Amino acid sequence: MTQVPQELKTQARVRVTNDVIAAIAGIAAIEVQGVSAMSGGLAGGITERFGKKSLGRGVRLEMKDTNVNLDLYVVVRYGYKIPEVASRIQSRVKETVETMTGLRVSDVNIHVQGVSFEECDDTDAVEPNTEP
Repeated sequence: MTQVPQELKTQARVRVTNDVIAAIAGIAAIEVQGVSAMSGGLAGGITERFGKKSLGRGVRLEMKDTNVNLDLYVVVRYGYKIPEVASRIQSRVKETVETMTGLRVSDVNIHVQGVSFEECDDTDAVEPNTEP
């Protein structure tokens, strides 16, 4: 039987980038019934117009060791109860990110940026009104 040299027995490390975590969270959120789109804000909209489509649109995250804090910016479909949709988003995103990455999700904060009155895809997201 062949013995493996000690130097080959070292532990491999896997690092998941913030973009991957944001994409996982964004996909999990958009799959929740009542969510019309993720809202990427003005900068996200400009970037997408130049051809770079981000699966993590509308997701901001902060990493501390193996803990993740997430902020999701969503557009809710008209007729759905916002507190219920937000609660379902929080549960689904937390479970999905923790299962897929092995990281601990500390917070999932939901920011409702608008209400959609008809079916739309993520390119039609309602942007927040910043005018006084």
